[in-house]
Amino acid sequence: MKKLSLLNQILIAFALAIVLGLLFPNAISAVKPLGDLFLRLIQFIIGPLIVATLIAGVSSLGNPKKLAKLGSKSILYFLGTTFFAVTLGLLAGFIFSPGVGLNVAVPEAGSVEVRETDGVIATLLNIIPTNPFAALAEQNILQIIFFAVAVGIAITVVGEKAKPVQAFFDGFSTIMFTITGAIMKLAPIGVFGIMAPIVGDYGLAILMPLMKVILAVALACILHVAVIYSLAVKTLGKISPLQFFKGMAPAAAVAFSTSSSAATLPLTMKNATENVGVSKETSSFVLPLGATINMDGGAIYQGVAVIFIAQFFGHSLSFLDIGIVMLTATLASIGAAGVPGAGLIMLTMVLTSVGLPIEGVALVAAIDRILDMFRTATNVLGDATGSVVVERSENKEKAFVGKTA
Repeated sequence: MKKLSLLNQILIAFALAIVLGLLFPNAISAVKPLGDLFLRLIQFIIGPLIVATLIAGVSSLGNPKKLAKLGSKSILYFLGTTFFAVTLGLLAGFIFSPGVGLNVAVPEAGSVEVRETDGVIATLLNIIPTNPFAALAEQNILQIIFFAVAVGIAITVVGEKAKPVQAFFDGFSTIMFTITGAIMKLAPIGVFGIMAPIVGDYGLAILMPLMKVILAVALACILHVAVIYSLAVKTLGKISPLQFFKGMAPAAAVAFSTSSSAATLPLTMKNATENVGVSKETSSFVLPLGATINMDGGAIYQGVAVIFIAQFFGHSLSFLDIGIVMLTATLASIGAAGVPGAGLIMLTMVLTSVGLPIEGVALVAAIDRILDMFRTATNVLGDATGSVVVERSENKEKAFVGKTA
């Protein structure tokens, strides 16, 4: 009997979680430790994986200028797709008009935990770790990237004397990928343990009044993936969209269930290198960077949520307001963490920029976990398209090959 692929195992776990969550909403919370175990195993691997693969990747480039090219190409691509995403989110908000005629009580804003953003200067300064070991302990990905890139560049500059260090990190990165592969075999169990309690807690009752918001975000995310990402990998990456989506499907499924692009990062890197054919040098740099600054799904969510909240409170948005939303949502995505709930922090910043009531955050907070699933899966696929596009720009004659999941 043929063994089921990882993707098929995850899909079966999804279906089982939904059925059992609806049938046994009170008892299903007993499986939550399975999800917690999976997430802890992923958190255990993230820091060492990024350090090992990024140092090995950067040091193998042999030229700091090439690293600067990779970084500039990645950031430009991510900002471009994010701008398209927030535009699509605003259009979806206008088309669905989810806030028109909605009659629900506004929860108290104090019941929603929303942290203030640090601001642009503080965010940029925070990229530099005062203690790289603390950055590893706190899993601050931007700071880990800075540390790993600095070490990788230094290895290149030192040259022959640093070869043993480079060889160490090459071997260390192989070890980390091996551990990652072992952890990912538990993905179906982890997905079941994460999804089933969520279905049991939320059910269908909380979804119905805000179904238009959910549909607007979900359909806009699907359209963004199907059109923008397909065009990107086809025209810029020179790879079949079908091959790309099939290869990245396991990562997208785990992203959907965990709502964390950072937690999905090990599987994203594994799928990109093994299934899609992106080199380890490119994936080890572009994907951790994307997991931190690329939030296309979050940008779509911002667009829909702003229109929804404006309609609910009876505020009309001018063309200038819409322009400010597009710019703010695009830039806010750079400072948002790739963890569950980061979208609410981004939304607060965007609402403030156009003078909309901060209480509007409480309106979408109840369904934020559901919306987070769609936007995170979109974010992860966006990171992967970026790695394909950058890989093609660096290796124009390369034929993308890889086993499909």
